[in-house]
Amino acid sequence: MSLTSIFGNEDKKLYDTIQTHAAGPAGTLPLTRDELIKAPSGDVFGMTLNAGMGWQASKLAGDDVMILSTLGGMRAEDGHPIAVGLHTGHFELGLQVKSAADKITALGGVPYAAYVTDPCDGRTQGTTGMFDSLPYRNDAATVFRRLIRSLPTRKAVIGVAACDKGLPAMVMALASMHDLPTVLVPGGATLMPTIGEDAGTVQTIGVRVANHELSYEDAIRLGCQACASAGGGCQFLGTAGTGQVVFEGMGLALPHSALAPSGQPIWEEIAKDSAVAATDMIHSGLTTKDIITDDAIENAMMIHAAFGGSTNLLLHIPAVAYAANLHVPTVHDWARINKEVPRLVSVLPNGPVYYPTVYAFLAGGVPEVMLHLRKLGLLHENVMTVTGQTLGENLDWWEKSDRRKLCRQRLEEIDGISPDEVIMSPDQAKVRGLTSTITFPVGNIAPEGSVIKSTAIDKSVIDDDGIYRHTGPIKVFTSEKAAIKALKTQGDINKGDTMVVMGGGPQGTGMEETYQLTSALKQLSFGKHVALITDARFSGVSTGACFGHIGPEALSGGPIGKLQNGDIVELIVDTINLEGKINFIGTKDQPVSYEEGAEILASRPLHPGVGPDPDLPDDTKLWAALESVGGGTWKGCVYDVDKIVATINAGKEALDKNKSENLTVESK
Repeated sequence: MSLTSIFGNEDKKLYDTIQTHAAGPAGTLPLTRDELIKAPSGDVFGMTLNAGMGWQASKLAGDDVMILSTLGGMRAEDGHPIAVGLHTGHFELGLQVKSAADKITALGGVPYAAYVTDPCDGRTQGTTGMFDSLPYRNDAATVFRRLIRSLPTRKAVIGVAACDKGLPAMVMALASMHDLPTVLVPGGATLMPTIGEDAGTVQTIGVRVANHELSYEDAIRLGCQACASAGGGCQFLGTAGTGQVVFEGMGLALPHSALAPSGQPIWEEIAKDSAVAATDMIHSGLTTKDIITDDAIENAMMIHAAFGGSTNLLLHIPAVAYAANLHVPTVHDWARINKEVPRLVSVLPNGPVYYPTVYAFLAGGVPEVMLHLRKLGLLHENVMTVTGQTLGENLDWWEKSDRRKLCRQRLEEIDGISPDEVIMSPDQAKVRGLTSTITFPVGNIAPEGSVIKSTAIDKSVIDDDGIYRHTGPIKVFTSEKAAIKALKTQGDINKGDTMVVMGGGPQGTGMEETYQLTSALKQLSFGKHVALITDARFSGVSTGACFGHIGPEALSGGPIGKLQNGDIVELIVDTINLEGKINFIGTKDQPVSYEEGAEILASRPLHPGVGPDPDLPDDTKLWAALESVGGGTWKGCVYDVDKIVATINAGKEALDKNKSENLTVESK
């Protein structure tokens, strides 16, 4: 490498084209003399900048509408990649941004576009990139808010997002814009390959080859074709898909906008219609605080339960509620709603039939599910939505709409699937054995609680009374790396084992996602007979007897960090009544009661192998410290600024007092 290799092949004609002046835009700023004198200089200069970018001068005074997105990569007009993004979920979002912008322009407004792209949790599985995953959400929400405030003339904000962290970050930012009109455009779902595996299953090809349960040739073929279209979130109801349906259920997105097939005309039309809604909100005076209310948050939680959504929304919905200055849902709120609301949707990863999420869209999506919940009297129908109408009015329209009829009809035409097999009535769901989504086991290992997607425990390991029971000695791992290595080594993990992965909470890894482990257990033939306990979190597509979010985390002195190889652990999950226990009950030679077990764990030191991962970034260490002051994972990992400031001030006072006392001692 040398300067010659870099500059040596330049075309010398480049220098002949250099100019230092240009005529500048034609026209004049559309301002009266009085407006020019009284307006802030920034507002006037903003028009100058817009004219400089080529906006027609006579139209500079239209309503400014900001379009934020998580767009990533660079896509040519013909669709081929100039530079790939970090995932498909943001690669095609520019098409939705363009559709929204064109409509705003047609309506006389001035569209602005700004971008904060997002990482892929699938891409970072098993790598140090996962240490930035959850912390990124807070950072992105901060940048989104700063961008919104950096356009003082904005009249409304449209957010376009699809995936695991960019989507909740976007909604956190929108929710904090209490007095502005805001609309969310869900980024949709990628298509399934005609023959092949979904993007969740395909992430296990390595561990299946290692265990001789998949051939190398099949693995590399399946791995190439799993993402059958270039855009959209994964084909299962993971965090991306769950976020889309939940935030539509909150009223922040148009009816029947979540999970649309990315890149297709109906998906682009959603962005165009959302621009109309945002413009109408400007003129009607409807703002975000009118839409995101305590009742709207509860509706979103009901949609989460009815779809059987990702446990990661236990982190994101509370964060959105906090941003909106509302009641932050507690474990008790989640448990109550999951007991009241039946699961009605049959898609990946819960089943009972593993349909892709695009099927749920064609079957009617969120409004179809809401029709069933309305008949049960569960919904808050009087909440306002971005349509300018109440939820009840939206559902009245949906029930008789051509959109509903034609989409459901299309599913039967192209795939021969009855929409009522994908989105079921409560009676049909009960007959098919669908159980509610989430259980929150507690016990001497998890005194602050834990979470398990109980609906996704393999039915064959649940007793006839609907209760999952698993008791036996544990195998302890102080990192996910060690745990996945054991799963890839034949004979290290066997039928009946209980794996304990400690040190995966916020202070250890930024609360990493352990889909490497849960997906392997899902796909390995013996995996349904293995339980997993961790203070880390799970991917939305995770299934199985996996207990996460153990609190307190190991590095906060939590009992999980005191467990040892050979300890006997008892796991009980009532999948019908949604109650569970997770307890240390001694050893093979010395069984103890739950209370005695708690005392033993309290007296033990922290496992010597537990500590922050040596590669944990300083950024994530800071995030972990700040979110712990705000209430930690069960409060949504938010930054409670008042509490953080109070804690810092108290610390400074203590340090100043200590310094003063030391100086006094030295002076004597």
